[in-house]
Amino acid sequence: MSITLIGYGEVGRILAEDLRAQGIAVSAYDLKLGSDHGQPIREHASAHGVILAASHAPAAHDAEIVICAVTASQAVAVAQSTAPGLKKGAFFLDFNSASPGAKTRAASIVNAAGGRYVEGAVMTSVPPYRIKVPLLLGGPDAAVLEPKLNAIGFAARVASEKLGVASATKMCRSVMIKGLEAMVIEAFTTARHYGVEDAVIASLRETFPGIEWERQAAYFFQRVIEHGRRRSEEVREVAVTVQEAGLAPFSAAGTAQRQAWVADLADAGLFGAKGTPGFARSADWRTEADRILTSAGAARALANAGAGHIPAAGHPAKDSDA
Repeated sequence: MSITLIGYGEVGRILAEDLRAQGIAVSAYDLKLGSDHGQPIREHASAHGVILAASHAPAAHDAEIVICAVTASQAVAVAQSTAPGLKKGAFFLDFNSASPGAKTRAASIVNAAGGRYVEGAVMTSVPPYRIKVPLLLGGPDAAVLEPKLNAIGFAARVASEKLGVASATKMCRSVMIKGLEAMVIEAFTTARHYGVEDAVIASLRETFPGIEWERQAAYFFQRVIEHGRRRSEEVREVAVTVQEAGLAPFSAAGTAQRQAWVADLADAGLFGAKGTPGFARSADWRTEADRILTSAGAARALANAGAGHIPAAGHPAKDSDA
């Protein structure tokens, strides 16, 4: 079996490592290969025997399965760029956190090129589970692909033969999970400012005794600091999903703003340089909250976030809103 990875970020690298450990031939392409950020990709690929391609379509030429794991906003565009390189009957597994509508558009492009599109909904964070992360599959060809994936270590199951069901399941879950991340960062940082964090946590523990709030907060801060940009793009797709259902995405739009806001602070170096041991590695969320609060610009942003800056009803936040 030959597998191509389109997108060689955190998810792509984990899959590459686990697939290569089984002796499976893996090729890959990532847009960052053409930028200053391409060297870490080349080094990782070289270390694990992954063949890098020059662009989307050539990467897919010999693959039986193409796995696409890029940022949510690029899901349809990448399907369009990759489809011409698919060999007839090859599977295109779309890992991207895109709305059901976007998945349907990507499917039409892939299927028209002779490929077999299968939507994939990754149902929790990949790193703890690696290749065995719970994965929902959807589409007419999902049942054919399922045993092939599970034979090489995936934990996939078919959600529906209808496109959009798997993605809707993930998107609705993300309203809660990504929203909880944003709420914890906002609430706990504000509580830290007023010196009431211990009282707030004690109250939350009483109301929700099954959640270890200290540990959960540390995890949420770390994940958003490290991956807020990707998360904000995903939640913008969540907002689109809510809109496709006929609802105004008030919660999802606010979550996208908060995630992007944290990403902006991370890009500005507030939490240390990415790739260094000190970046988003504190076991105590208070360290990261204090970094936010001691930054004058960030403190003003926290105080003013959302003031006069709330998306209009029915419209998710745009990039200029983040």
